[in-house]
Amino acid sequence: MKKHFIYILLVPLLFYCLPLGHASAADDASNQVIYDILVDRFNNADQSNHEQVNLENPLAYHGGDIEGITQKLDEIKELGFTMLSLSPIMANTQNGYHGYWIENFYEVEEQFGTMDDLRQLVDEAHKREMKVLLEFVPNYVSKQSPLATDPAKADWIVPNETVTVDAAPWLSEVAVLNQQNEAVQAYLLDAAQYWMDEANVDGLRLYGVDEAQPAFLERFTAELKENNPAMLLTATVLGDNTPAYLLENDAIDLLENRAYNRTITNIFSNPDQPVKDAYEAWNSSGSKSTGLLQIDTPFTPRFTQQFAEQGRNSVTAWKLALTYLYTTPGVPSMYQGSEIPMYGGAYPDNQRLVDFNSGDSELKEFYTRISALRNEFPALRKGDYKLVGSDKGMSVFSRSYENETIYIAINNDSESRVVSIDGVTSGKQLRGLLGDNITREGDNGAYKIGLDRETAEVYTIEEDKGLNWLFIAPILLVFFLFIGAVLYLSKKQKKRSMEQAWNNNKA
Repeated sequence: MKKHFIYILLVPLLFYCLPLGHASAADDASNQVIYDILVDRFNNADQSNHEQVNLENPLAYHGGDIEGITQKLDEIKELGFTMLSLSPIMANTQNGYHGYWIENFYEVEEQFGTMDDLRQLVDEAHKREMKVLLEFVPNYVSKQSPLATDPAKADWIVPNETVTVDAAPWLSEVAVLNQQNEAVQAYLLDAAQYWMDEANVDGLRLYGVDEAQPAFLERFTAELKENNPAMLLTATVLGDNTPAYLLENDAIDLLENRAYNRTITNIFSNPDQPVKDAYEAWNSSGSKSTGLLQIDTPFTPRFTQQFAEQGRNSVTAWKLALTYLYTTPGVPSMYQGSEIPMYGGAYPDNQRLVDFNSGDSELKEFYTRISALRNEFPALRKGDYKLVGSDKGMSVFSRSYENETIYIAINNDSESRVVSIDGVTSGKQLRGLLGDNITREGDNGAYKIGLDRETAEVYTIEEDKGLNWLFIAPILLVFFLFIGAVLYLSKKQKKRSMEQAWNNNKA
């Protein structure tokens, strides 16, 4: 008996001690909601770092720092975000506020703070059960970096290689690293591992991986995962056409699909655009795997700016877009200030310092609600994704996982729409989780989902219990008592009037 008792105690302990492995990292990635932070333009907490700060110059530092992020962790957590993704914080050339003009891969940019500030941020985030990613730039280095100016390292830089700054002006002061050089490969791998070890971050966000040498990237990501099996690796691209070798790289947990994200942005920026077009873009992208969903980024005109130019209401458009992003395949990565929401045109106007004194409480509340739904129902994170019905600007999708099916209805139309869906078991009803709408089975066995213009709903399936008499009966009782009281008082008043008239006539 004692032996059996010891085994019972040991079994859960053994499971606890088993390594998580890469599969757990990929699965963990699908559960996240990412808050994307441009450190210099977020929040200024340390007023002493002002050597390069110039608020009048949109291309200079504006004072945001690591301590400023730590101060806002509770607010970010309340919005439902589970992970922070920080722009590059390595030491940069003067005015490299965005982080892409790296001079030293092993130092924190002094305008942002210190390594101790970073460790404190990570510790405080972990206390709140939030993860932290650092953006890592494997392709470029500042033209002023010793890596680019040291004659002994001449073969570390690709000669005469330039970046098309019209498309990416923030890369105007970089040299391209020669990733075919074994010494460069070893240096970048060591630098990436340094931040994992020193700051205890949960992973890295690799910038512009479609510009990296395929062989280098394969080795780089594989070795990082071998050294840190539970780490998360996300990656962004600079071009619209994602190379096949990136889609086949199993070490990358989340990969950006720019063309797909642009389709989503265009749909919800304009009324009457069919939501099914987003599904078709996803279905034809050639990749059903989880990816980074971004409609608001530091490199594109802000989503609010784009739909405002089309005359759309900010809360309305954001609710529609958020419903799609939080309930369809992929992981939402929301750029700082989206929750306010912030305006801004092309770079650098889209990189304004966050104005925390403004904001819409209704929109912030919706962030919290839609995040809670995504967290509560695994089908919204991992389920199969199908288009089950569409009518002009309105579409209905289903997400199914194990024994759970969720329906998502989004009406991007300027008129009310109704979509009929099949496949729901007879005797059930669809209950809305955002607006408490209920859809019951029709005479022909179909379920007709109707939505007002520019609204969305998320439905679960439950037993059709018919009318809720426990709720309705007291209301009816009060109603009939009220009617009875009115009739009684009316009759009594009529009788009093007749008696008064009789007395008057008698007199």
